[in-house]
Amino acid sequence: MDKPISGMMIYYYIVCKRKLWYFYNQIQMETESENVKIGKVLDETAYEREEKHINIDDVINIDYIKDKGILHEVKKSKKIEEAGIMQVKYYLYYLKQKGVEDIKGKIDYPLLKQRIDIELTDEDEKHIESVLIELKEIVNRPLPPLLEKKRICKKCAYFELCYI
Repeated sequence: MDKPISGMMIYYYIVCKRKLWYFYNQIQMETESENVKIGKVLDETAYEREEKHINIDDVINIDYIKDKGILHEVKKSKKIEEAGIMQVKYYLYYLKQKGVEDIKGKIDYPLLKQRIDIELTDEDEKHIESVLIELKEIVNRPLPPLLEKKRICKKCAYFELCYI
């Protein structure tokens, strides 16, 4: 594996390992996706006063940091909340590996007017380390993982690639 593991890769690992493989191997379908377009508009219009897209090492891209020690990730909906939580925990983990301590995260759902707090535990760190091992194994396979039919597939940017 020659590319660093991004937050989006962690997100895709939770959502769909096949999507992760496509994304890592530069097969990208997001440009035509209506859901992705909606997400981009939300990104451009929500929290306009904040300094956004804080890129660290070209590995993690934090949506914004408002208060000292609290990073924010903006999501459109809670449909895949587990993946968003894991993405933010990975950001916290990555920063901790860089020596940044006492940092927490939040996921903002501006359309729902909700927010959840995220903290990184020792157990989370162990889980992330095992995820990183499996993620590297998946992306280095010569072919994508077998298709797992899920309810979210119908709205996925990769739907046609997987089903047609």
